[in-house]
Amino acid sequence: MRKNSWLREELLHLLSLSGNLTGLCITGVTLLHSFAATVGPVNTITDDMLAVAALLFLICTYVIFIALRTQNRKLRQSLEWFIDPLFALALTIMVATGFIMVYTIW
Repeated sequence: MRKNSWLREELLHLLSLSGNLTGLCITGVTLLHSFAATVGPVNTITDDMLAVAALLFLICTYVIFIALRTQNRKLRQSLEWFIDPLFALALTIMVATGFIMVYTIW
């Protein structure tokens, strides 16, 4: 039972974090479009990367929500196995976008 409690807490933290990072990525896309006149062609690369990261975080949010709500233990374990790499991929894309912005835009 302790493992289930710990996994539930981990999923709740990831749910909140995924939602917040989705909003942060969308805010980044919006800000890049605001500065489109001065930035140039790198704008399209970075805003596309942020849009992909936002989509992955959003998918991660939905998968976490389903994992928290399901009563099917096998489905929950499969979803938990899927969530971590998806979240890590989205986070990696977001960080890579930050490096591209720092070294090419500013």
